[in-house]
Amino acid sequence: MIAALLDRLRQGDRNALARLISLAAQGEGLAELQASLAANPRSARVVAFTGSGGVGKSTLIGKLIPLVRSQGHKVAVLACDPQSPLSGGALLGDRFRMGSSTDDGVFIRSLAAQSGHGALADHLDVMIRLFETVGFEVIFLETVGAGQGDVEVRRFSDVVVLMLQPETGDDVQWEKAGILECADIVVVHKADLPTTEQTAAQVRAALDLSPARHVPVLRVSTKANTGHAELWQTIHALPLRRQHATAASLLLESAIAWFKERYQAAESRHDAELVKLIEAWQRGETPTEIAAQSLLNTLTRAKP
Repeated sequence: MIAALLDRLRQGDRNALARLISLAAQGEGLAELQASLAANPRSARVVAFTGSGGVGKSTLIGKLIPLVRSQGHKVAVLACDPQSPLSGGALLGDRFRMGSSTDDGVFIRSLAAQSGHGALADHLDVMIRLFETVGFEVIFLETVGAGQGDVEVRRFSDVVVLMLQPETGDDVQWEKAGILECADIVVVHKADLPTTEQTAAQVRAALDLSPARHVPVLRVSTKANTGHAELWQTIHALPLRRQHATAASLLLESAIAWFKERYQAAESRHDAELVKLIEAWQRGETPTEIAAQSLLNTLTRAKP
């Protein structure tokens, strides 16, 4: 079935694309998908947007889509929403906030963020490769919120845009979470509010503590319709991190992701061998090096 869907995908079938994304989200056929897509070039510019709920991530992405399309780029959006406690699917659902589009150059999909990741859906890497296969040149990722789970989004993206807004105390939260260290661009959204410049100054002061890299701080207002073009220009000027990654670093990232997924699956099953191993390490009966090797052996034998 996967092979047939991939054949249809390469012919430009959007229904096949939607079906393959659903299969990837459910964790079905992953090995076959990864093997089939491995040789594809990392051709898309992947931009992740993170920030507290209500900061306007979807609204901003909705403004950027026509701007990017006007330059002839195909745009995909993977929006990670809270998981519904009843259905297990995305709580807000497809296209709820950005609106539907009849433009074949735009594809928007909502995904349920899994409890293990917090801010992200599972298997985003496979979904990104699917979009790249059919020529989507820009992929926007939207996380559920801002927290430690968002740090992982850097692995999937070329650019991480951290969104803040004035008058919310976000400055305390992002300093605690360490999210600022992962941002390539900081956007002070709702820049029509009166304390915008104060918030921007606080961000710049925090960034000055790490002068080794330059992180632009931009003010954007969707209400006043200002700053969107400058934001896209800034995004487009940054290097494509995924394309410049070495094979060794990509392998290491993939191995870590595999390890975490296996660990989370074993933990959710209350795997007896895993529990015994962790308890022995906590009591000091097993050295860390031996416990780590035993953990790897346990997860390798376990069913995914």
